[in-house]
Amino acid sequence: MKSHHALIVLFALLFSSCWATYRSYYATSQRVNEELDRALTLTMQQQESNVITQDTLRTFNSLLQIPELRGKASLLVDVQAGQFKASAHCSEATIFGLSDQKPATLLWIMTGLWALMVCYHRKRSREDAEALVPLPLGNGFTPNNNLARNTYGGLTYSETEHRFYASTGHEVPLTPMQQQLMELFFASPSHTLTKAEICDALWPRKPDASDTLYTLIRRLRPIIEQHSDLCITSDRSRAYRLMHK
Repeated sequence: MKSHHALIVLFALLFSSCWATYRSYYATSQRVNEELDRALTLTMQQQESNVITQDTLRTFNSLLQIPELRGKASLLVDVQAGQFKASAHCSEATIFGLSDQKPATLLWIMTGLWALMVCYHRKRSREDAEALVPLPLGNGFTPNNNLARNTYGGLTYSETEHRFYASTGHEVPLTPMQQQLMELFFASPSHTLTKAEICDALWPRKPDASDTLYTLIRRLRPIIEQHSDLCITSDRSRAYRLMHK
């Protein structure tokens, strides 16, 4: 999945989680307020005076049909302008505790897991991109510089990964033997190797590896020319050089 698609899914999950949390809280708040108003109305009908006493509170709590509200709701009295007005309230935490947050909790868990996955893949993408970026060769680099030796003719060799990358950032597909030969070319300051140097490094126990070397060079040439600005030339099969086309 592309990065922006993953972010769209993340924001959709985040919005759904917030909406589910709010809807459950809002529905519970409406139910609680209706229950508080009902219990308060019955309490004031049973009470002969407008004075709020401990008996009033006990009656009010006994009339609450939601057990979790008993002892947590409060009565407020407004006596301004000579009028008596009572109202019942409970805390937002009590309402939230009464609301059914199981669907919202599941959505929040999914959102968290998806966010972790997005962060992980974005981190991996950055690391891969950094690994695939060819090392620049330009002003300020000398032939003895490590970066210059690692990049040559549009071909980049990663010493840490032991892989070759084209200028596009894609890995160059090489067989193990082709990989070893290319590493020898990049290790040579002049990018030139004699036939003896190659045979001694790749086939130290083989008395005559001329035919094997010829086949290896023949198969390696089109791969290098396809993925870089380099080619492999030979000096009457006595030496081979990796050079610009």
